[in-house]
Amino acid sequence: MGNKFCALTFDDGPNTVTTPLVIDKLEKYGVVASFFLVGNNITEASARVAKRAFELGCEINNHSRTHSAMPELMPEEIKAEIAFTSEKIREITGCEPKFFRPPYIAVNDTMFDNIDLPFIAGFGAEDWKDEVSAEERAERVLAQVRNGCIILLHDMEGNSKTACALDLIIPALLKDGYEFVTVSGLFEKTGVVPQKGIVYSYTEQTTVYA
Repeated sequence: MGNKFCALTFDDGPNTVTTPLVIDKLEKYGVVASFFLVGNNITEASARVAKRAFELGCEINNHSRTHSAMPELMPEEIKAEIAFTSEKIREITGCEPKFFRPPYIAVNDTMFDNIDLPFIAGFGAEDWKDEVSAEERAERVLAQVRNGCIILLHDMEGNSKTACALDLIIPALLKDGYEFVTVSGLFEKTGVVPQKGIVYSYTEQTTVYA
């Protein structure tokens, strides 16, 4: 007891520009993360990048096909978004994705009714904004971290500042006694079973969608 755990996660990949930079940092520090893939970003080349992450022990999860605002979609469209990306992930990893991150963290009952995966959110650092420096991204993340947390960052193409921020985030958290685990590992380590109808940012503190 007394161990501290966090899950580092990345949205909007894979690509052959930024995703490899992020994986390089993970490999450098010997830690794992979870990648939430956008199906339409999966090409033959980017699939190889995602497979590299998987082979390092990272988890590959679903972030929809088109990154649309899914509350605006019909049930059949929602199911198609998930099915497309899950099939691509199976081709890469041989495994079913275990979690779904809603684009824009926008959710509604129709999504809960038609997506069988637990919903994952997290806290971030507005790292999709180029004007936020690598140092500021790191400061924002480190100010919010606590045991059982999910860190939400982006490996979208060209987002090199987030890769740079990892050189500040990861060593600081390791020094503070945190163990980096996948999202699956986070639930296992904290003894929480993910439920439907909840969007998780922390395993021990959840937001019930109403």
